[in-house]
Amino acid sequence: MAELTGSEILAKALRRESVDTLFFLMGGPMLLAEKSCIEEGIRPIDVRHEQAAVFMGQAYSRLLNKPSVCMAASGPGVTNLVTGVANALVDCVPVVAIGGSSPYNQYGRQVFQEIDQVAFMRPCVKWAERVYNPRRIPEMVNVAFQKAMAGKPGPVYLDLPGDVLYEKVDESEVDWTISGRALPRARPHGDPAKIDEVIAALQKAERPVIVTGGGILWSEASEELHAFVDAAGIPFYTTPQGRGVIPEDHPYCYLTVRSAAFREADLIMVIGTRMNYIIQHAAPPRFNADATIVRIDIDEDEVSTSPRPVDIGIVGDAKAVLGQINAALDGQVTPERYRGWRQRLADDEAEKRARPGGNSLSDEEPIHPLRLCEEVKNFMQRDAVLVVDGQEILNFGRQSMPTFAPGHRLNSGPFGTMGVGLPFGLGAKVAKPDSQVIVVHGDGSFGLNAMELDTAVRHNIPVLVVISLNGGWTADADGSKPGRELGYTRYDKMAESLGCYGEYVEAPGEIRAALERAQAKVDEGMVAVVNIKTDHRARAGTQAFAQYST
Repeated sequence: MAELTGSEILAKALRRESVDTLFFLMGGPMLLAEKSCIEEGIRPIDVRHEQAAVFMGQAYSRLLNKPSVCMAASGPGVTNLVTGVANALVDCVPVVAIGGSSPYNQYGRQVFQEIDQVAFMRPCVKWAERVYNPRRIPEMVNVAFQKAMAGKPGPVYLDLPGDVLYEKVDESEVDWTISGRALPRARPHGDPAKIDEVIAALQKAERPVIVTGGGILWSEASEELHAFVDAAGIPFYTTPQGRGVIPEDHPYCYLTVRSAAFREADLIMVIGTRMNYIIQHAAPPRFNADATIVRIDIDEDEVSTSPRPVDIGIVGDAKAVLGQINAALDGQVTPERYRGWRQRLADDEAEKRARPGGNSLSDEEPIHPLRLCEEVKNFMQRDAVLVVDGQEILNFGRQSMPTFAPGHRLNSGPFGTMGVGLPFGLGAKVAKPDSQVIVVHGDGSFGLNAMELDTAVRHNIPVLVVISLNGGWTADADGSKPGRELGYTRYDKMAESLGCYGEYVEAPGEIRAALERAQAKVDEGMVAVVNIKTDHRARAGTQAFAQYST
């Protein structure tokens, strides 16, 4: 049989795992591997910074519910992956990161770009390993994919030394026995006795709420959650990354009175999300100290180490457990039971929206970021993928722009990484080429990966980018924040120089027309950037997540 290099074996192994897209930045010792992937029919998308390759893969994975692959050269190439991989770990996304490394048979001799890449990757991934034998590459690749998807998803790292990648072996010696093995989609059910306890708690409760997160997406439990909400009549809330699992115009969704609902709820069901700072650990005073806590998660460590005592803890897959709860409901709990509770929240929401300015669009200049958000909200398609990245614009957008489709809302997530917006948008468009993809960026966060506009143009990935140009990082009404000022850069001109369509807007009444012109160009296959000058004094009110704020 023919001889194969380790690089060629790697490409064939990835293809056997059904990989169709590779996000990468070229460089040694990965050049032959990247070329071999292309020869195997894998779509190559080369980026301008390795960090962006991970971010694109993260969005791709979230929207398609499967692993993605990114690749980088040795040394600085792999270190540049770290922020993206760490973001994927905190966000529980199955990115398979592959890095080249210096030859292992020269280890310790201070060869080119020598550093222990596996050691610094280990804290940032679920699993990290180095390949020493090219014959075992298919096995190691499959193990990486298995680890990424098992239980709670997360990123993994596979290290490929240059001598392994370029070593030649006879094809008959390569171990393909587990290559392409089906990925685990385990659906452990909950303890039936615990399901009965949940039903009993629902029958006792008067003011229940449901809080869900990304676990609903990964377990594909949107339908079961929707059925549960409809059957029981319980108000529901999601974490920012879990939005859209039920359309946010559902009658039991009361977005503007979240704090009141949490504060007064006597039963809190936390499903498929961590009890981290995003929901302030479900702790008082934000959450009722006397509420019964139900927690459903596939990760037993999450349940057993909850920062607040859990009254009913169920270890299981969200889809399976919600199916059990729906079957057990059987008319024992109906929407009528909580009619008064829902009416209370609806009345509070109506009162809030009726306050002066509650439903009006400000015509003031400079443009208020909320006006920008409202214009995007009214313009975008119902099933659009919306990516929001920044400081003020992220917080304003979280308050004002709803999501109606599962997985179609992306932002920096619990790790709070700036610069994810444009790469997320590109990864989303690659995953969902027929969907409208809109990226709403702060000008500061945009600058971190702005050159990915070039990636978008070169690879024909048409997205609409809307920039809130408030002249720097965060709001700064009195000019007291050091390092805040960035100036009012004409990013639209920068975009035009890279082959994009650009618009610049200063008047609020011109936003909609600019969005329509830009989207028309996107529909023709161009990348479009609408650069909107906004008020640097506008500070978004939000929950305090730490002792300090930016």
